[in-house]
Amino acid sequence: MASITLSHIVKQYGDGFPAVNDVSIDIADGEFIILVGPSGCGKSTLLRMIVGLEDITSGDLLINGERVNDKAPRDRNLAMVFQNYALYPHLTVFENIAFPLRLAKNKHSEQEIRDRVTEAARTLELTEHLDRKPANLSGGQRQRVAMGRAIVRHADAFLFDEPLSNLDAKLRGQMRSEISQMQRRLGVTSVYVTHDQTEAMTLGDRVAVLKKGILQQIASPRELYDQPVNLFVAGFIGSPSMNFLPAAVDGGVLQTPVGEIPISADKAQAAAGRPVVLAGIRPEHFEDATLVDPAKRSRGYTFTAQLTHSEWLGNEQYGYISFDPSAEIRQLLEGLARDMDAEELRPQIVVTLDASSRIRGGRPAELWLDTRRIHLFDPETGGNLTRDAEAGRALTSEAEAARKEEIGLARERQRVRVQG
Repeated sequence: MASITLSHIVKQYGDGFPAVNDVSIDIADGEFIILVGPSGCGKSTLLRMIVGLEDITSGDLLINGERVNDKAPRDRNLAMVFQNYALYPHLTVFENIAFPLRLAKNKHSEQEIRDRVTEAARTLELTEHLDRKPANLSGGQRQRVAMGRAIVRHADAFLFDEPLSNLDAKLRGQMRSEISQMQRRLGVTSVYVTHDQTEAMTLGDRVAVLKKGILQQIASPRELYDQPVNLFVAGFIGSPSMNFLPAAVDGGVLQTPVGEIPISADKAQAAAGRPVVLAGIRPEHFEDATLVDPAKRSRGYTFTAQLTHSEWLGNEQYGYISFDPSAEIRQLLEGLARDMDAEELRPQIVVTLDASSRIRGGRPAELWLDTRRIHLFDPETGGNLTRDAEAGRALTSEAEAARKEEIGLARERQRVRVQG
């Protein structure tokens, strides 16, 4: 097991472009860290620098406190799991898993190799497939073989480079669960690159959000979601994305395309002096007003709007409200969409409604908004004016305590299973 420290890491190519720009992250022993961001944000480059496949232009990379910038990949004792599995088609599952042990010639006895492969196969439920070839396995089984090869090395850390992107949606969900449970059982430090925010939010103890090579925020998934540091993180994390409404602050009221929304005094104070702010509201903080308990309804804002259309998904439904922003706000939304590698951020509000709601597109509807959950952003800097940093830190501390407890429980379950 290992701790990994990235201190002011920079990767600059020959044209002077900094693919990774001054990134500092402390990864604790046994922690599961996710690197996430749109295409070209530097996440895979950062992973390749950790494993030694890319040179570091400047900064320090430490594994267990030892600087390893100049160490070859084979000397860092890190195991990498690739997107394309990198299995040898002519070798059996057993030999594919055993390959890194055989590569270290004369270092491991035949019995030790067999014991390690057998244990890894049992952990990954591959025991029945050890004599098969990769071509005869499903995508999920091949990915487990690739992980088995990492496990037998007894590496200090696992590095995952978008390992599930080649799988279909259902199998990705299954493999997410398997990777999460395996990481908890082994308690091994893991760094995982993905562009899929669902993977990031469900797998990571902490998630590092990157944009154009610059670290935007690193925190627990819940802190990123509830207390984003800026517009980019707020818009990138969450599906459907956070709504951004242009607003002017007038005393304790936000003047918005859907009416005058009352806000608390501290939010109004945070936005004071700015002619325009962007109100960030997540879709699930709206609801069909007719379905909201009267006591709760009084703690929010009720308004009437006409949905252009709605989408019923069975367990919930989405409604869409269009609005006409100024040219400046439209340009800002288009720029934010480019940063997030999204097609566009339309000037519309997405609302999540209960599946039982009878609201439909084309006619006026009464909607309710939880005003306590509104964030206000500076449209010029992108900064979150109403972020509660202390509440955010508490969420990440809570996640850290839960991680330690989960690892303890997972190891106990593994011990009982092995003994049984």
